Amino acid sequence: MSYLPTDASDFASKAIDGFVAAHPRHVQRIDGGVIRIAPIPSGQVGVVVGGGSGHYPAFAGLVGRGLAAGAACGNIFASPSAGQVMRVGLAVERGAGLLLSFGNYAGDVLHFTLGAERLRRQGIDLRIVTVTDDIASAPIDQPELRRGIAGGLVVFKVAGAAAEAGLPLDEVERLARKANGRIRSLGVAFSGCTLPGASQPLFDVPSGRMAIGMGLHGEPGLSEGPLTDADSLAALLVERLLAERPADVPEDQQRLVVLLNGLGSFKYEELFVLFGAVNQELLARGVVLADCECGELVTSLDMAGVSLSLCWLDAELEGFWSAPADSAAYRRGALGPIPAADPVAELESKQQTSVRKTATQDSTEFTAAQNALLGRFEAVEKALEQRVEELGALDAVAGDGDHGLGMLRGIRGARQSAIHACTRGCSTGEVLMEAGEAWSDHGGGTSGALWGGALLAAGNSLARSSEIGAKEIAAAFDSALQAVVALGQAAPGDKTMVDALQPYCLKLRSELEAGVALDQALQNAAANCLLAAQATAEMLPKLGRARPHGSRSLGHPDPGAMSLAYCLIAATQAQPAT
Repeated sequence: MSYLPTDASDFASKAIDGFVAAHPRHVQRIDGGVIRIAPIPSGQVGVVVGGGSGHYPAFAGLVGRGLAAGAACGNIFASPSAGQVMRVGLAVERGAGLLLSFGNYAGDVLHFTLGAERLRRQGIDLRIVTVTDDIASAPIDQPELRRGIAGGLVVFKVAGAAAEAGLPLDEVERLARKANGRIRSLGVAFSGCTLPGASQPLFDVPSGRMAIGMGLHGEPGLSEGPLTDADSLAALLVERLLAERPADVPEDQQRLVVLLNGLGSFKYEELFVLFGAVNQELLARGVVLADCECGELVTSLDMAGVSLSLCWLDAELEGFWSAPADSAAYRRGALGPIPAADPVAELESKQQTSVRKTATQDSTEFTAAQNALLGRFEAVEKALEQRVEELGALDAVAGDGDHGLGMLRGIRGARQSAIHACTRGCSTGEVLMEAGEAWSDHGGGTSGALWGGALLAAGNSLARSSEIGAKEIAAAFDSALQAVVALGQAAPGDKTMVDALQPYCLKLRSELEAGVALDQALQNAAANCLLAAQATAEMLPKLGRARPHGSRSLGHPDPGAMSLAYCLIAATQAQPAT
């Protein structure tokens, strides 16, 4: 838990500022995350990692020579935005392309993918490698559905060493994928973790029990078992991981990197006791320990828990794993003196990461239409402020509990962007598009990407219209629905916000076709949206972090569907801004 009075909305940003101040030899701050302080040579692949905060030393602590060139750092347990990914990528690109690597979580996949698209539009070649080492999160024949946890260190280390060695992007990607394909992880938790400022943990583990296979973001374990001693726990973890030995590794030729990772409150003496038991288990099975790490590698705030990762080496991977590295949180070997800066690369970096100046405000007098639009943004923000704990509690049932905070960050950023757009005389469509970009950047997570995409699509639809009436508004909502479906790959019945947004769009069209006035049609559609959102309580989730915990969410509506309904109801009841 957090012992300092804190505003969770900017906790992560302040933590990153302090981290940079504490490690001036390794990193510097940019808008979106951190990049290495050591100059990056021209022609070197830039390895960009990232994810939510709350996992130190991942991800900022792994930035440095021989490791990542930069890290995009989201808020607590929330993915960085597409804009953050783009800015970090631009800051470390030196003409050889980028490798983006991160844990396989819905929000991270969405935002890194969107950030990659923005970077590609600027002519940058890049590849994406998602980390999928958590054996508890999906069956062995569905590795693409598995989450990324502590095994990410191996992937990042191999990719970073390959880039530092001057290998081309194709090779850096191949080696990162090879490392990911040879690592398996499994964790247990003895207590939940608590978000900064929250009074209760995201989940509880009954006394005398342990949660097996919990998620790195505090998702509950997939099963529970009795609390055991170190020998029994070591046997459980080793047995399950060795059962997933890669098919191309002979049983009698297993050479491993072993990572024993404390999750926040499982301290070093306990780790050493457990590692001793793990070591004995592996040796008894004829496994060779080529290397090991025992400590806090990827944490989950104050969770009491531990994870074990095994990576099956070959000569190629072992060379890159063993190569020197120098970051704030992970060092090995000697890299020699830091080379002199490349003046051309440094100039390009400064140009790429320069902060765009805010446009001059042309007017503070808004039209009636602008006041009406801004009034809707204000009403939605107030509604989310009142619902932030409720939405967080819903999200914690089978997720990481940050949905309410993420929505609040998103609407605050969107509202401020909308105000700035109105001062410049932007049209309604343009205002929505700028608000969408801001929601994506400030909200982070899956909801940030989906709401950002929805507002962008709706704004683009309205921007193509010469006038805005009932027909155009209905078409804008249809465009928003199409964007959400395309981004999230969700269908009705998957227990997502689509299950509330689609009924809203259908009801709005049917009401307008029946001759109902626009204001009343919007209210009726919002009421229908709430009913549809509440009905998701009887659905099993088929996508995202909640999927592995499907039965836990029965009886609880989807938080994304509920927040959508609350926002649309508030918007229909809004008064013009004053």
